[in-house]
Amino acid sequence: MLLAVAVSLVGAPIRADESQVKQILDKAIQALGGEEKLGKAQALNWKSKGKITIEGNENEISTEATVQGSDHYRSVFDGEFNGNKFQGVSVLNGDKGWRKFGGQILEMDPDALENEKRTVYLMLLPTTIVPLKSKDFKVETAADETIKGKPAATLKVTGPDGKDFTLYFDKESGLPVRLVAKVAGWMGEEYVQESTFSDYKDFGGFKKASKVSVKRDGEDFLQAEVTDFKVLDKVPAETFAEPK
Repeated sequence: MLLAVAVSLVGAPIRADESQVKQILDKAIQALGGEEKLGKAQALNWKSKGKITIEGNENEISTEATVQGSDHYRSVFDGEFNGNKFQGVSVLNGDKGWRKFGGQILEMDPDALENEKRTVYLMLLPTTIVPLKSKDFKVETAADETIKGKPAATLKVTGPDGKDFTLYFDKESGLPVRLVAKVAGWMGEEYVQESTFSDYKDFGGFKKASKVSVKRDGEDFLQAEVTDFKVLDKVPAETFAEPK
């Protein structure tokens, strides 16, 4: 009898936390477009424009990205740095990946591949949320916080790579408002990255944050505005081929 009481006392908080996690995720999924619609969104394309800050200097950039699943991704960004036009391409194709800068193509090594896969799922999760309900992610609640003066529910998440991040949801609307994670930069250097999502808009039945503000180690890094976002029925295989 004492053993049964002890087990119930230990198990109750776990069940309660699981219930709270489910409530937060379900509310977010409904706010973003519903589980059926989000679950079918396996391929996405979006365009954005904004400013990136490098060594204290702001630079105008535009970006187009296409993703299929969580391990196929292509991003092309164009910008002007110190008066010089510049284009960068990143491609992830399963267990292969490449980066192209200034006409030079570099194949990603295993560490770079792992970092790129993490970058992709951190980018996708605030848009779709549904994968957080899978066994690939370990999710638990944490203390509520205040984001831009409004209460936010907090989830601590461990990804499939064993690395942690924190995701915050507006308690009133259920929408994701911030994600904090350690990420690797282009040269492999590590930062604490804080991404804040705002100005949600409807894109063909999907709610998507149209503005994203990113800080790295507390300093401004990126201000981006999404100008177009759509779900794709099919993505040509060559999209994820090695850049030319």
